[in-house]
Parts: sequence; C-alpha cells; structure tokens
Amino acid sequence: MISVKGLKKYYGEVKAVDGIDFTIRKGEIVGLLGPNGAGKTTTLRVLTGYLTPTDGDVSIDNMSVIDNLSNIKKVIGYLPESAPLYGDMVVYDYLEFIARIQEVRDDEIGKRIHYVSDKCGLAPVIDKKISELSKGYKQRVGLAHAIIHDPAFLILDEPTSGLDPNQIIEIRELIKELGREKTVIVSTHILSEVEATCSRVIIINNGNIIKDDSTDKLISEAGTADAVSLQIKTSDSKKAIKDLLTFKGVNKIEINDGAKGMKEVMVYSDSGNDLREEIYKKIRESDWILIEMRKERQTLESIFQELTKEA
Repeated sequence: MISVKGLKKYYGEVKAVDGIDFTIRKGEIVGLLGPNGAGKTTTLRVLTGYLTPTDGDVSIDNMSVIDNLSNIKKVIGYLPESAPLYGDMVVYDYLEFIARIQEVRDDEIGKRIHYVSDKCGLAPVIDKKISELSKGYKQRVGLAHAIIHDPAFLILDEPTSGLDPNQIIEIRELIKELGREKTVIVSTHILSEVEATCSRVIIINNGNIIKDDSTDKLISEAGTADAVSLQIKTSDSKKAIKDLLTFKGVNKIEINDGAKGMKEVMVYSDSGNDLREEIYKKIRESDWILIEMRKERQTLESIFQELTKEA
C-alpha cells in the first residue's frame, strides 16, 4: 500500500505540492492527472525518494521514505518521463547491469532479462547500443529497467511517450497485466490512456487534489454526463434552434456552423436523462432536416478540462 499524508513540497518560496493526502491499495492502477505545473512529477519524485518532502510523509509497504529509503527502492520500479539510460551500453548488458544493481540473484538474471525483453518488445534490439535506438525503443528499455527486479510498486511517468499506436496498445496491456499483482501509478497527458488502463483517477491542480475517484464513477457522476449530438439542416438562427430545443431537462445547448449549411448541435441534460425522444418530437414540429442524432457520453478529457479550467 502507498500512503501519502499531508505531503508538501516547496522549491524556495514556490509551492509545488500543498498538503495532499491519498492512499493506493495493492492491485490498483491509478492515473495521476493534472495540467503542466500541477505537481504531478514532484509528487512522483517524492514517492520514489528522489526528492525529500518539505512536510508530511509518504509510506510505501509500511516504510517511510524519510527513514527507510534504501529498503523502499528495492520494492519500487520507477520510469521517469525521460529515462536516464547509458547510451554506450548494449541493451542486454544494460539490463544485466541494472539487475545486478537491484540485487537480482545471479541464477535469476537471465530469466528476468528474457521476461522484460519479451514483455517490452526488445528482442529486435537486444544486441544494439542504446544510443542507436529510436525514442520509442529507448522508452521500452526504460520500462524494462523499471520492472527488471519484479517490484511490488510501479511508478510510471508518461510511460508511452514516443511510442507508435501499436506499441502504445502493447504497453497499455502490459500495465494492465502488471496491475493484477502490483500497485501501479501512471502519470500521463493522454487521457484516453487513463480511461483504457486505470481503475482510478487522482486529479491534481495547483498542488492540491481536486478529484479522487474511480474512473467509471468520475464519468458517471459528472454534472453533464450525458448529451445528445445533432446534425441538422436548417436556415433558422441559432436563437431559434435554442428556443425550440430548450425544454425541461435541458441545461445547456451548444451550436456550431457545420459544412454545407448544416448546424452541429450539442444538447446537454442536467440529470443524465436520455433526451433523444423529446428532441425528435421537437424536430418534427419544425421543417429541419435531421441528418444525424446520437447520444454522447462525457469523456474523461471534458471532465478534466472542466475541473482544471481555472489553470
């Protein structure tokens, strides 16, 4: 378990993290989100012992990062945003070097290198120098580094940075697989990645936690969780469209000009009700041509924008 209590971190007079609290249980995959400068990377660096907290404490596996840092480093795997790799080393030699630093038993090193090479897709480059690799392959070497010693806790800062779409899917699946037996924290700017990978989301803004909930609950409990998207042909003004489509249950309407004289309309519900039947009845009262109507569900991206819009 990871427990963060009253964590504060200041750089001189600049506040990066301002007294945050959260607990992450074994087997959870938690997405840590926030705009640039929100305090995400600082929080991760404190969790891994790279930074000392200004106040508060962090405990991992019931060990404080202040008093038991050397023992904590044995049970965590950390992938920073830019993995610090030795470019002159061959991938296999590098992983063997890291395994020895992490005190992997001699008779297990070969097995662990084979495992992380297979999981991270490193077989095609295992005998190449790291300096010769693409950014995507370097990122995968960094992830292999993080899991070579089979840690109980994984802390990943932008783990799919630089990967192509197929590689991103593979790494997402690996993270989900690892999350069945490990505690995983993933910091990322790719919000679709959080929806696909994480069971829980912690959103940080200005050094404070502004939301901490399961991914499904966060979306389902959003104030405008459901909306209907319309594409219509009409010469009516935007005001006339709003007047017709404003009825009980509607709390917001957005209208944009589309191609070929069409209007693109979003009708939001204040209660999560399905508005399609009532909207269809209203359109039948008009001379509009309905091209398309579909129910939309608010994405994590739109919720994130709403929660952090002041930033």
